[in-house]
Amino acid sequence: MARQTWDEEDDWDAEDVDGDDDGESTIPCPYCGCEVHADSPRCPSCENYLSLEDAPPKPTDKPWWVLLGAGLGLLVFLSWLFL
Repeated sequence: MARQTWDEEDDWDAEDVDGDDDGESTIPCPYCGCEVHADSPRCPSCENYLSLEDAPPKPTDKPWWVLLGAGLGLLVFLSWLFL
């Protein structure tokens, strides 16, 4: 719980009473809305990555020419094997 105190300049300041606020900023998770530390790569609640840069690459994210080359190589190998 935070307690508000009156300082000498007549401004309200929040004083940490129980010590659970460590001064780090939080942002809401875009998927579940849970509060997440701003520098965290994943949400601890729903375990989704917060940005595409932090997410690991998908195994299907290969260029089309790699798949085409692998298919043609397999076709050449099979034609050499059975002819």
